[in-house]
Amino acid sequence: MPLSEEEQRLLEQMEEALTAEDPQFVSALRGASSRRHHKRIVIFAAIGFVVGVVLLMTGAVLSLTIVAVAGFVVMLGCAYAALTHGRRLGEPELPDNVHRIDKVRERPASSGESSGFMNRMEDRWRRRRDDY
Repeated sequence: MPLSEEEQRLLEQMEEALTAEDPQFVSALRGASSRRHHKRIVIFAAIGFVVGVVLLMTGAVLSLTIVAVAGFVVMLGCAYAALTHGRRLGEPELPDNVHRIDKVRERPASSGESSGFMNRMEDRWRRRRDDY
């Protein structure tokens, strides 16, 4: 059973508070660094990109179309890998057994009345829960 949006928000707040209070404890819980893994892939992709450029230029100079096309494909693949893993370098580190859950996008209501109704129902639910 998935967590509700309220539960997810509370869990995120608790995680942020724990991170602020004791960052060493949080880093110890996270285990192996995924940042190191992404950095390694970016470095290998950059090296592969240079190899692709060399293949492309070699194919162009020697008039070997297959070698030039292969160099271009290697460059393209390495550029894609470097960009996708390079973006992940800025993300917070998570342990291998925890997967990031993106915030659920709220669907635009078909009418203003239904969004007001849902907001009222959520407020009632919160008040009921807080009273107990």
